[in-house]
Amino acid sequence: MNFSRFLTSRFNRQGRSALPELGPLEREVMQLIWAHKQEVSVRDVHQALAERLAYTTLMTTLDRLHKKGLLDRRKEGRAFFYSACISAEDFERNLTRNVIDRLLGHDEQTAEPVLACIVDAVSANDHQLLDELERLIQEKRRASLSGSEPKE
Repeated sequence: MNFSRFLTSRFNRQGRSALPELGPLEREVMQLIWAHKQEVSVRDVHQALAERLAYTTLMTTLDRLHKKGLLDRRKEGRAFFYSACISAEDFERNLTRNVIDRLLGHDEQTAEPVLACIVDAVSANDHQLLDELERLIQEKRRASLSGSEPKE
């Protein structure tokens, strides 16, 4: 999974993220935790990264991810065990929503060129994807007319 340098999840109403961007090590650790699909200790992460980083560096990184709201943490004896609060898919979806919200803004004049650019990029690369985009738009229209939102 390729993470960009944009902000992610837990947005406030002004469209700004309540979380700072993730650094390369934080992204690597999150990818490892998502792949592990169960609780991990600092020792687990340290071993998974072939002990190439200091144990204390990983302790700090996991603590920061916990404070940013991306990891749950429980203590057992002297050790902490961490698990993801958000799935990789939800993280990516929130990341994408943040980027699109920032691009579109709240002005119709700002939105039109961005939407046109998206349609141009999609149609140049994949006509099936353009058909899927059209299907999703029609589904959204039907849902808004019936007063219910479709599942994402």
